[in-house]
Amino acid sequence: MAMVHVVRCFYVFLITTFFPMASSLTELQALVKLKKSFTNAASLDSWGLGTTPCNVNGRPWIGISCENGLVSILSLEDSGFSGSIDIDALLELKGLRVVSFKNNSFSGAIPDFNRLGALKAIFLSENQFSGEIPSDYFANMDSLKKVWFGGNNFSGPIPESLANLNNLTELHLENNQFSGSIPLLEQPTLESLDLSNNLLEGEIPASLNKFNERSFQGNAGLCGENIGTSCNDVADAVPPTGSGDQGNVSGSSSSKTAAGLMAVAVVLLCVMIGAIHVMRQRQKKFNLLGKEDFDDAVEVRSSGASKKDMGSIRKGNGSSRRGSHKGSGGDLVLVNEESGTFGLTDLMKAGAEVLGNGTLGSSYKAMMSNGMTVVVKRIKDMNKLGKEGFEAEVRRLGRLRHQNVLTLLAYHYRKDEKLLINKYVAKGSLLYLLHGDRGLNHAELNWPVRLKIVQGIARGLGYLHTELASANLPHGNLKSSNVLLGPDFEPLLVDYGFSPLVNNAQAVQALLAYKSPEATQTHETSPKCDVYCLGIIILEILTGKFPSQYLNHGKGGIDIVDWVRAAISEGRGAELFDPEIINSRNSLGEMEKLLRIGATCTESDPDQRPEITEAIQWIEDVHVEGVGGQEARTVQVPRQGYAEAAAPESTHLLNVQDGYAGRRLNSIGERSARRTSDSFAFDIS
Repeated sequence: MAMVHVVRCFYVFLITTFFPMASSLTELQALVKLKKSFTNAASLDSWGLGTTPCNVNGRPWIGISCENGLVSILSLEDSGFSGSIDIDALLELKGLRVVSFKNNSFSGAIPDFNRLGALKAIFLSENQFSGEIPSDYFANMDSLKKVWFGGNNFSGPIPESLANLNNLTELHLENNQFSGSIPLLEQPTLESLDLSNNLLEGEIPASLNKFNERSFQGNAGLCGENIGTSCNDVADAVPPTGSGDQGNVSGSSSSKTAAGLMAVAVVLLCVMIGAIHVMRQRQKKFNLLGKEDFDDAVEVRSSGASKKDMGSIRKGNGSSRRGSHKGSGGDLVLVNEESGTFGLTDLMKAGAEVLGNGTLGSSYKAMMSNGMTVVVKRIKDMNKLGKEGFEAEVRRLGRLRHQNVLTLLAYHYRKDEKLLINKYVAKGSLLYLLHGDRGLNHAELNWPVRLKIVQGIARGLGYLHTELASANLPHGNLKSSNVLLGPDFEPLLVDYGFSPLVNNAQAVQALLAYKSPEATQTHETSPKCDVYCLGIIILEILTGKFPSQYLNHGKGGIDIVDWVRAAISEGRGAELFDPEIINSRNSLGEMEKLLRIGATCTESDPDQRPEITEAIQWIEDVHVEGVGGQEARTVQVPRQGYAEAAAPESTHLLNVQDGYAGRRLNSIGERSARRTSDSFAFDIS
């Protein structure tokens, strides 16, 4: 009997221990299972057995980002998927924190994402989901920060359980059929709200008064201070006039007179309330959207503004009036009108969305009613100079003109806050295309395109070093998040020339040039710091690795300077290149040449780095080799804006030894300037 008991215990042990392990799926198997639940999933053909989701030739699968070797972000957007979403498969992804299925064709009831209690963000916008969402749907999702369900066919009340999400920062339910009242959302963390174009009714909770009219427009039944509609029923204040003794003509006439006077009084009251509201709005500090705060991350036509609006804009012609202001709040000052004119009123009324928040400030994409689209950057720590000095520096930046430099359009000055306005560039930043986007734009980053980007960056930087030659740091913050890409991948430098404006303590934290070796050791800066930043971005473009130099907290990425230096000194330079460009084998020699230039630009000793003109000449001498030994046309743009340097006779580059030439981006929260709402929607830190 004892033996039988032992055998039974052994079987129980097997069943309870090994069978669950056998039924558990690996991440690879779970993702393949998820893919099978989709229809039209041809774009995921690269997903398959035999590879690892977080490491295919050093990169994760398309639509996947990883943290500590586990899938953390699933971003399957704009792919035309339909069918179902296998939640059981998602449950096997233990590190999953963000799911995005935006702009697909999924339909039916909302999937059971609430079974994934550790999620921090859900993006389901622009699908065809429908029906009611259970009131307690979000009850067990305490970690949830971002909910984007806009552009579906959801109906019924907004789930009450949203009010219990203590960490909620963004709630987008626009363009659905939600009805009933708005739940009491009192979270102080809530910064981005869009409930527009639904069937909501009743009074807007006072806790949401910080959001403007745009968050609630398109809901005829709503009332509240936010939208300028009183919740008092005016009709109740007017006594009925059709009742009583019909024979009492005098009484009837008196009632009609009283009603008429009451109506006039109501109209006058409404006019007064409206006037007071307009005056208050004009006196308010400009607070475009009021949506901000992400961690570590960033084209216009003529305005149709009224003469009254345009009168408040200090367009000027270079005179002292160009920098003047009205009132305590100041006006919007245009420094570049080549792309059109607009005013503070246009921005106040603009539809906008958050792009992100970097170390300098928050950025928004503002879509004005007249069709103009701009990016507004709000900066609070820019008080190194007084008002006159600030305006002189900004007007100087507004005079810059170069095909690889995005010129400032306008600014708004307040002592405690500054707004800087630029054109919106739809393709987004180089950082996003290199490390975040796994779609077509990323696929086009072949060797010729990357060389074109490097050469354009160098030309733009050379122009800044000529036009802003008096500054120690003509750019000061050159990194891939501050390089935007035009439609043909022509690079545009942004966030330059801030060094004279930013407080010293903030500059050390916010500007990459202050992380050059000499700046960190001796606190000395010079134009050679910009050359150091140029070297980092060259190495980043060639290797596809995210530089840890971009991060203040020092976690994530790879020390790209030491990594490249060590590999080249060991004769492994050819192993460093991004696998997605290594197939350009005829250009391997040119790639190695550019790699050595990047390594030389990042020398610890600034005296060992080239001058910017010398670095530009070296970069211009790099070519794209054609197939079969034929040399293809070099991707070049005519130089402009800086003195042309003769071919260097210095042996500086030749002195580099023949053998001299981590972790990937660890969270989408470290990405920057994403396109439109995708752009920074994935920050979950």
